Amino acid sequence: MDAKKSRFYKLDQKFPVLKKFPVLQSVTAWFFICSIVAICVGSATALFLVSLEWATNTREANYWIIAFLPLAGLIVGLFFHYWGKSIEAGNNLIIDNIHNPKKIISLHMAPFILIGTVITHLFGGSAGREGTAIQMGGSIADQFTRIFKLKPQDRQILLIAGMAAGFGSVFGTPLAGAVFGLEVYNIGKIKYNAIFPAFVAAILADFVTHSWGVGHTEFSIDLIPHINILNMAYVILAGIAFGLTARFFAKTTSAVGSFSKKTIKYPPLRPFIGGLIIAGIVFASGSTKYIGLGVPTIFESFTLQQVPYAFMIKLLLTALTLGVGFKGGEVTPLFFIGATLGSALSLVLPLPVGLMAGMGFVAVFAGAANTPLACSIMAMELFGAECGVYVAIACIVAYLVSGHSGIYSSQIIAQAKTSTKSKETGKKLKEI
Repeated sequence: MDAKKSRFYKLDQKFPVLKKFPVLQSVTAWFFICSIVAICVGSATALFLVSLEWATNTREANYWIIAFLPLAGLIVGLFFHYWGKSIEAGNNLIIDNIHNPKKIISLHMAPFILIGTVITHLFGGSAGREGTAIQMGGSIADQFTRIFKLKPQDRQILLIAGMAAGFGSVFGTPLAGAVFGLEVYNIGKIKYNAIFPAFVAAILADFVTHSWGVGHTEFSIDLIPHINILNMAYVILAGIAFGLTARFFAKTTSAVGSFSKKTIKYPPLRPFIGGLIIAGIVFASGSTKYIGLGVPTIFESFTLQQVPYAFMIKLLLTALTLGVGFKGGEVTPLFFIGATLGSALSLVLPLPVGLMAGMGFVAVFAGAANTPLACSIMAMELFGAECGVYVAIACIVAYLVSGHSGIYSSQIIAQAKTSTKSKETGKKLKEI
């Protein structure tokens, strides 16, 4: 960093002792800026979670509101088509700017994606919340690039910290949030000089969210069997199923998006038509189980075996919701898909239903997002360290089986998952 051009490292002018300790200077500066980012992002996350809870409760209490999903889709489509084109790429826009820093991301992204996601949930779309938190975190953090006159390499770190703050605070998993920010933009490579900012931002943002009185759903795995060779074999088989499901989800969502763009030329009509289909399915089934976040079903999966087709219904509805242009994230639906699939697999794989649900909860996400480390840590934060070996194996197997596919098309393959795929190194997922 050029001290003459940046306010970021001018601390040594006020505190001369820092000149003798450059590491201390860097740590002090990053702690200061990440603390500000954490306060802003953690507060935004608290507002988002409260809004999302209101939207879910309102929808469940007023079943008829789902009939307006097509109109809601049209409104969201018009909003982003005419005023949000520059930020419509969402998570991929942030990842692209980490790889190749360009124009500062508009602060409009934060309120736009928050409102769009709440509308999606209020009227019955099937979506998550991680995408919203990441986009709020990245866009809010990026505003400090201008304030502190950061150079491109430091802006990259700041964006990673913003993503970590958003992810860690929205799920109440700060350690996983930090590792997610470090792991998600590159497959097979971590930016180690961003470790301190990522952890500071994620931990403090989670603290800020809790300080606002906003909590998170608590899960538990009641029974974790002793580790032996036979149980490891069952976990590997489950991990294969989770990885294939993650790959299918990513491919299906991408295919729906491509098909809707080819067949419906006017963008705002895509969520309108998609909303008609989703609302029709909900009213035909008479159930809201598979729309929204689906947290009650996720929670139930840890104690009751789910029907074998539950995960597929959620997968298809989520792929349709996001593919046609509704706003929200993929991760909570992936939790639903993984937990219900794992729960159902306990019918044929003799492992406790809670453990199978917990492994699926994180492993499908690990395969779809290509973040096995973050997902393994997330499981231990959510369920306890005792499940660590089981979930880590499931996440790694799912990550390998899912191949070079994923829900974030701007991820770059810094290091191929296997030597036979080394020719794909350096490419983005959307190029494969």
